[in-house]
Amino acid sequence: MIIKNLEDIGDVLGKKVFLRVDFNVPIEDGKVVDDYRIIKSLPTINWLKDKGARVILASHLDEKSGITLAPVGEYLQSHFPVKFIGKVIGEVVAETVTSMKNGDIVLLENLRQNPGEENNDEAFSKALASLADIYINDAFAVSHRAHASIVGVPKFLPKYAGLLMDAEIKNLSSVFNPPHPFLFILGGAKFDTKLPLIEKFLSLAEHVFVGGALSNNIFKEMGYEVGKSLVSDGDFNIKNLLGDQRLIIPRDVEVLTESGEKIIRKVNEVLATETIYDSGPETLANLSDLVKGSKCVLWNGPLGNYEKGFIQPTIDLVKILAESGDKTIVGGGDTLAAISSSGVEDKISFISTGGGAMLQFLLDETLPGIEALKN
Repeated sequence: MIIKNLEDIGDVLGKKVFLRVDFNVPIEDGKVVDDYRIIKSLPTINWLKDKGARVILASHLDEKSGITLAPVGEYLQSHFPVKFIGKVIGEVVAETVTSMKNGDIVLLENLRQNPGEENNDEAFSKALASLADIYINDAFAVSHRAHASIVGVPKFLPKYAGLLMDAEIKNLSSVFNPPHPFLFILGGAKFDTKLPLIEKFLSLAEHVFVGGALSNNIFKEMGYEVGKSLVSDGDFNIKNLLGDQRLIIPRDVEVLTESGEKIIRKVNEVLATETIYDSGPETLANLSDLVKGSKCVLWNGPLGNYEKGFIQPTIDLVKILAESGDKTIVGGGDTLAAISSSGVEDKISFISTGGGAMLQFLLDETLPGIEALKN
């Protein structure tokens, strides 16, 4: 993989740099409420600023967070002076960029306000590229999307990986030849999209633990009652997996009864009126033993329905990993939330900013945005 990074970029004094970052962060009442992804991009921004580059920050924002990056521009003021332009392309943007001085930073408006972004429109890509002399991608978490700012703009400019992108590639690539014993923990939902990962890592790891809603499909295939639990539709030919001794599933689960009571049941004792929402204590104890017996742990996805408040086993697993001393690589939105709330970021070897991007990279060992950086 031939990708140039900041070590290869040379002198950037006075150069206009189009820096694709991922500032798609939660915004409530006009304020950024989770700045993790922003913080992870600051080293690249500061590196360019300190070397006298003229930095053009570009990001998308999805509908869950809002339509304008203005609150992000306000947040960034606490780190360095930045001018929020409020437009994506056009005369105002061009004039503002032209008037920039060395070390200046500007922030474009939400790229998705222009349909050319998600459509990967070539004219839109050229318009963005015309603003700059250099392109840098530091937005790993959205580099699984073939959008204009990810794969279109780098066609027209010298292109490089930012510090965060470089770290993501190097750390996630390390699990393809990991220290052994190696444990892969996969949670969350959408069995259909994650089955290929399960199959791949059964050939790489000593153990693959499948939890969260993913395990419901396995319980059903084993003939266990899953009640009203979330199950992915489709025939996934799971029988081929059941005989693999490396596949580990929950031993007990937390269910919500018809009366609204939360109780722990063995996986083969769930009733038709109940809903599985989380892992149980016996499952956590087994996971703890597996972690202790491993030298490398890769984890993506919560053990329960995090959004509905079933969070404790996921937080307990965070603490187990933090105390293990193992090489630990973790990613996924709810997983990151659990790490953040536990205050143990410094005890995890590497925390990926990617959710879907991390999973796709683990499966394909590349992403559209990474391919676009190749020379």
